[in-house]
Formats: sequence, C-alpha cells, structure tokens
Amino acid sequence: MLIKNKKRSDCSENEVTDQSVYLNRRQFMKVTGGAALGLSFGNAFAALQSGNPLAPPQALQNPFQNIAETTYGKGETPAPYDVATSYNNFYEFGYGKDDPAKKSGSLETRPWSITVEGEAEVTGVFDLDDIIKEAALEERIYRLRCVEAWSMVIPWVGIPLADVLKKFKPTSKAKYVYFETLHDPKQMPGQRGGSIDWPYREGLRMDEAMNPLALLSVGMYGSILSNQNGAPVRLVLPWKYGFKSIKSIVKIRFVEKMPTSTWMMLAPNEYGFYANVNPEVDHPRWSQKEERRLPSGVLFPNVIETEMFNGYQEEVADLYAGMDLKKNF
Repeated sequence: MLIKNKKRSDCSENEVTDQSVYLNRRQFMKVTGGAALGLSFGNAFAALQSGNPLAPPQALQNPFQNIAETTYGKGETPAPYDVATSYNNFYEFGYGKDDPAKKSGSLETRPWSITVEGEAEVTGVFDLDDIIKEAALEERIYRLRCVEAWSMVIPWVGIPLADVLKKFKPTSKAKYVYFETLHDPKQMPGQRGGSIDWPYREGLRMDEAMNPLALLSVGMYGSILSNQNGAPVRLVLPWKYGFKSIKSIVKIRFVEKMPTSTWMMLAPNEYGFYANVNPEVDHPRWSQKEERRLPSGVLFPNVIETEMFNGYQEEVADLYAGMDLKKNF
C-alpha cells in the first residue's frame, strides 16, 4: 500500500462509500504486471470497452488488479457510478448532460497515440500503452467542482502527471504545457458545428502540471474510463474547475508562452487561464460561493459551501503565493 503523510484532504478507506456502489476497487493492475498475467494494457482496454457504459464496474469482465491505494478523499462519499457516467460535460458529444453517455459509443479508444511536441528533449508520436507501461497506477478519490456550481466525488485511477511529463525531459524553456483533445467529427458528433473552435485546448503552468495532485487518469471506480468521462486518458486537476481537466488527450506540447485555452477564446471575461476554484470570485452570471453536490434531489438539493481551491489549499496554495487571485482567475 502506498503510504503518504495525512493531509486535510485525506480520508480513511472505510469512509469511501457503500460496498454495493463501489466493488472491485482493485480492478486495474500496474502495467508492469501485465506481461506476467498474460494480459496487456491494450488488450484489457479492448476487452472492457464493449461493456455497458452505465454498468457498475463490478459488471465489467477481465478486470485489472493491484492498484496502489492512496488516502485522498477527506471523508467524502463518491457519487454512484451511474451518476458519474450519466451527468457529464463533454461538448464533443453534445451540450446536454446526458449527451455524452448517449452519443460517445462511436469513440474508438484503442489504439491511442499522443503526439509530444515543443520544448523537450524527447518528442514524437507515442502509443498510450508505451507512455504508461512502466507506471504504477494509483487510486485517488478527488472532489470534482464544475464551474456551473455542481460537484461530485469520483475515485480516479491514474498516474501522477509529473511522472509522465518528466519522461519527455522538458527543457528550461518549457514554462507551460499545452494539451489538445481528439478532433474527429466522425466519432465526435458535437464537433460538427457550434461555436467552439475545435479541437478543445487547455494548458497549465509547468509548476501546476508538476504538482503532486495533478493526475493523468486512465480509469475510474476501479475500471477503465468510460467514453463519456474522457476515455482513454484525461487530466484530473481537483483544485481547478472541471473544464481544465481536459479529456481524450491526443497532444502534449511544451511551450514558453502561456497558451490560450478553449474557454478563454470563447469568453475571456468569464473564464481565465488558471480557473482555480474560488468562492470569492463569482462567475459573471452566478455565484460560486455554494455548489450542488451530486447526487442531489430537486426538492431538497444537497447544497454545500464551496472551499478555496476546492479544499486542496494545503497542497496548492503555494503555487499562487503573491498573486491577485481575483485578477488572475
């Protein structure tokens, strides 16, 4: 078991969720163990990909094993699997919350390659399996806070982003890292129109990308990522609004100047580069002081107060020391 110093955001394993909601939490295996078990990372993804996208993870076959457990979570209870996989923003498949679950079956996630460019010693086109094949997968239970003032708690499976980026040996000129989502209107019907200039783009300052909380996720609830949640690989940045956690990544570029993200292009007065969760900085059209934690009823919504950095102050506040967080939103 992975041992970490306990932080305010941590929780104990018995605080996670009811067993009927979340079984087989060790379905993923470390990729380094795949050969010994006769099941490659890619083959396991292919075997699981044909499953029901809303089925609980225990219904999936050919599971991975041996996830390194962590204590991230701060006593929160994860949303039921069917909630986390049916209420999504993934505009590549439509603007309705249920559109991604209904329309993402067309997305082919194997094989999957990522292009690495820019200010780094190691660049080129890499198969996802090769990028993560020697990494130890971890489970991390993180709070997800959407800029629309709803939230949920999700158990992710992935690799520290820093561990992946270091493989490409970024140079001293790399001050930021830029990401792109797949652009393929045949597979992603939402890209056939609308106001977004596809592909979806995001970026991080290098020190943000190297922060221990930043996760490159390849799974959730002990199983592979569902298509609607960003399969086969996405970012998870729990101290930022959810739109920063870019999905279905196909490009990583190390750059010297701050990149412009998709939402900055669409509405720069509403969405800044940092997009840190901040209850003191309202969206121009709604308050950010509270959030609706899912699952939540219509008559009796589960409304809670929003915390600075989504409750991860201890881990990330130093990144922004001396910055005006109202100006640099």
